[in-house]
Amino acid sequence: MSSNYRNFRNNVPWLILFLEAVFIVLFYFLFSDDSASRPIISDPAFQDVSHMLIFGFGFFLMSLKRYGFSSTGFNLLIVVLGVQCSILIENSLIFLLKVTNEDSLERIRKATVDMTAVVISTGAVLGKTNPVQLILMTVVEIIVFRMSRWINNTFLKITDNISMMHVLLFGAYFGLAVSSRFSEPSPRSEKNASTPKSDLLSMLGTLFLWVFWPRFNYVLAMDKGKAIYNTYFALAVSAVTAFVLSVLTTKDGKFRMAHIRSAVLSGGVTVGYAAHSIEYPWIAMILGLLASVITILGSYCLQTCLNPTLKIHDTSGVHFTFGLPGVLGGLAQVVLLVIKNWTDLPRLGYLVMIHVGAFCQTISVALLTGFIVG
Repeated sequence: MSSNYRNFRNNVPWLILFLEAVFIVLFYFLFSDDSASRPIISDPAFQDVSHMLIFGFGFFLMSLKRYGFSSTGFNLLIVVLGVQCSILIENSLIFLLKVTNEDSLERIRKATVDMTAVVISTGAVLGKTNPVQLILMTVVEIIVFRMSRWINNTFLKITDNISMMHVLLFGAYFGLAVSSRFSEPSPRSEKNASTPKSDLLSMLGTLFLWVFWPRFNYVLAMDKGKAIYNTYFALAVSAVTAFVLSVLTTKDGKFRMAHIRSAVLSGGVTVGYAAHSIEYPWIAMILGLLASVITILGSYCLQTCLNPTLKIHDTSGVHFTFGLPGVLGGLAQVVLLVIKNWTDLPRLGYLVMIHVGAFCQTISVALLTGFIVG
């Protein structure tokens, strides 16, 4: 993707072949006596999440004209490598730590969701990393995120569906930390340029993600009916708010597709933490509205104040598309817990402590390891 690698032919194919050989050997030893139950029917939710990763994020990352083919092609490469790596880590934990063994369909479903973190991180470093760096980042990030989930599940007793929702938060801040170690391209550089065609394809990816996002929250939720219901209303309100704010915040009073592209997904990201437990749709709608506001207004603040100060160049805007809505969603989850359990103060204090602790642990690990990887 970047032009800073010289021996593409001598590095990339051999690294991929080496990783695949290692995966095959480890699969042989870890899955030869696999006693997990085999699925006998297909899983539409798994297929929808795969569509999100391959088609949705593949086109979503095509915002730069110079890296359109690279972003789509390498997105597929890191997804298929990362899913294999994630399943191996899961099986290693089952073997070494004697954690609960799950059926094979559940493992591949969670592995696919895990890869969302890597794909989001790729959006932050798009155009600055070469394929070798991307592959190494994929392997390290999958391992670290799985360890972060294990800490939340084991020590903080966070339910698996909530710890999995940290995938968006982790991916955004890991990617930002990695991106901070790279120099920012010149504003006039071709690396920063887009074309109407690349913007159109990127918007097509956004539409894919918008359509399938309720299924993404569905995969992670306990009450799946509520998850789809609340996610749709949050997405709908965030989309409407995005169009309104786009007109009100531009000088010429016209729509800006950059605003729409960033904000229409924010409602689904924010409501994901509590989609399965929200009792009334108007709560999800308020969260969708707040998510869209914080995304569009946050993009102005970040691009003019915070990013230049911290020397962060966020190529695809993952901070205000996934990071800030994820933070809002974590805070909203805590507020809803307080409202629901306010009569039981001892238990309430414990619930708030572990959820805030898991939230802080996820961001801290993402930033620290992202700086090291960068």
